[in-house]
Amino acid sequence: MAHRVRSVLSIRPFRRLWGVTYLCSTGDWLSLLALTGLVTTFLDDYRAQSFAFAGVVLTQLLPGLLFAPLGGLFADRFDRRKVMAIADVARCGLFVSIAVVGSPLWLFIGNFLIGCCALLWIPSKDAAVPNLLRRPDQVETANQLGMVMTYGIAVISGAGLYALITGASSTFHVDPSGFGIAKIILLLNGALYLTSAIIIATRIPELSRRAVDVRPGAQPEGAAPQVAGAEVGEKAGFLAMIKDAAHFVRTTPLVRGLLIGMIGAFAAAGALVGSAQLYANSLGGGDSAFGWLFVALFLGLATGMGGSPKLARTLPHNRLFGIAIVVAGLVLAVIALSPHLIVSLVAVAVLGAGAGAAFLTGVTIIGTQVEDAIRGRINAVYQSLMKIILAGAMAATPVLVGLVSPRSVTLFGRAMLIDGTRPVLLGAGLIAALVGVVAYRQMDDRRSEKILTDLLATIRRRPRRSAGLLIAVEGVAGLDTSSQARLLVDWLRKPGRREVVLASDPALDDGRLRAVLAGAQLTSSRAHALVAAAVRADLVERDIRPALERGALVVMERFVDSPLAYLSTAAGLDAGELEGLADWATSRLRPDLTVLLDREPGTLPPRSPATEHHWHVQKVLTDMAAADPDHYIVVDADGPSDEVADRVRLAVRSAFADRKLSDLVPVPDPVEAG
Repeated sequence: MAHRVRSVLSIRPFRRLWGVTYLCSTGDWLSLLALTGLVTTFLDDYRAQSFAFAGVVLTQLLPGLLFAPLGGLFADRFDRRKVMAIADVARCGLFVSIAVVGSPLWLFIGNFLIGCCALLWIPSKDAAVPNLLRRPDQVETANQLGMVMTYGIAVISGAGLYALITGASSTFHVDPSGFGIAKIILLLNGALYLTSAIIIATRIPELSRRAVDVRPGAQPEGAAPQVAGAEVGEKAGFLAMIKDAAHFVRTTPLVRGLLIGMIGAFAAAGALVGSAQLYANSLGGGDSAFGWLFVALFLGLATGMGGSPKLARTLPHNRLFGIAIVVAGLVLAVIALSPHLIVSLVAVAVLGAGAGAAFLTGVTIIGTQVEDAIRGRINAVYQSLMKIILAGAMAATPVLVGLVSPRSVTLFGRAMLIDGTRPVLLGAGLIAALVGVVAYRQMDDRRSEKILTDLLATIRRRPRRSAGLLIAVEGVAGLDTSSQARLLVDWLRKPGRREVVLASDPALDDGRLRAVLAGAQLTSSRAHALVAAAVRADLVERDIRPALERGALVVMERFVDSPLAYLSTAAGLDAGELEGLADWATSRLRPDLTVLLDREPGTLPPRSPATEHHWHVQKVLTDMAAADPDHYIVVDADGPSDEVADRVRLAVRSAFADRKLSDLVPVPDPVEAG
């Protein structure tokens, strides 16, 4: 964890944006306290003062409830750095104006406009973060750091500043109950947002960066449909962009499932928050139990957000999101039936962990799997739906709770109050679990692999397998493996099927590798093994794993087995050490299927005086295949290249059919079948 955090914070543009997030988030929490205190000085009626906090919160949330897609449209169409800087300057001016005008009406109007500025700022910031990072796998850590800053460090800083300023009022002879303290805080807030605007405009030009799809082929065969967001973002109007975003959500199961699952998750969370006080009373704990429940909830949220990256190593995000919601829903049902505070505290902590994992996973999916040109709009929809569902559930829960008359029952010799909170929480939990199942089925792209396999891998802490498949072509002769790998890829590439990638690198060729070693004046066998492992590690990280994550079918020649067999026989290196080196270089990545070209070494053209080792290499390879017949197919490689290719195709088709993956390979042509 510490290494991942350091690697992300070492990126200067992100580090500066993280600092800007601190300034703005501190200002947000400080303004919440200051405006609430200020509005109470304007109101004399006790009842009106009791609604002051709700009024301040509502006027800041209202823009998100009414105009949320607007922020996403600005983030996708205009320069994000300029949008963020202008929004911060506007917030600075609005806070200063509230301090100068000193009117309760303008306080609420200004607060509403400040919420509109935040509506523009947040989607632009969220959409820009992935473009500041070096690798997609850093998005999750960046989101964690953002949440820690927004809901942790900034909360403490904002509350601390508020306490410090109000506490020091007597020293400077300022009436703490009057307008003076609030005016100081509002002016300080304006300075925070102005500082943020200056840093964004002058120190983080990378916020203007737009992602470019650099993958070969741009839109590979069989890849998921993508929207031409860059063209829309630059040329189309707002109405077209709204229609484009709606079409993207409607036609993309991943995003559709994400939004469906989020609705269920936050409906359940709203039901819990809305009934928490009454539920604590039903447990017989009163205000103390209410406080402990909230502590357990936030501890669970922190645990879920902190632990989800570890789970993502063995469980794909697309599955983790739905599973986390299902777990949270089922645990909420347990909370509804809980007879004791201890049981409730444990269950609420587990619920918080599921909700935290789901929220972080959802944000990570948007940052890594939604293209840059439309990411701002999807972020805006995600954030607005979160607020709408959460607020709606919190408002509806007291009404539903009031429909059930409380009654006392005795369970296990202990009196328990059954009121309206129990059926409401039970219903919300079951609905959330059902919605989680729907989201899981929409988002799951690993239908060929059972969920039980991933769960067992998670329990055993094994690295997860990607959605794609890896086929390795191994053999004694590099010329054979190279030509057969290309022919196999040509045969597998058919319209309407998944993306097929030929993973190869000139440095893997033995001749070029020897040239590299000679140029570096490295002649030892161990140096040869280290360089070969380094080249493969780079290829796996750069080409193979990203393709597998996209669900592609990757064909690789001479992946691990052939180099291992050569180095262990010709160079006399220890096979166990070589295998450990290969595991480390490839992160234990192994092919789903290995095609071994079984050619009689005596038919190979002599390449050096010491050709005897070819027989030993062939024996090592065949021993590997015999030890693991489920993952190897041995093909006779003697004869013309086209005849060998026909044998390889037949063997691969049979292997996929045996594994119930026949939809991945072309059906036999009539001539080929005959």
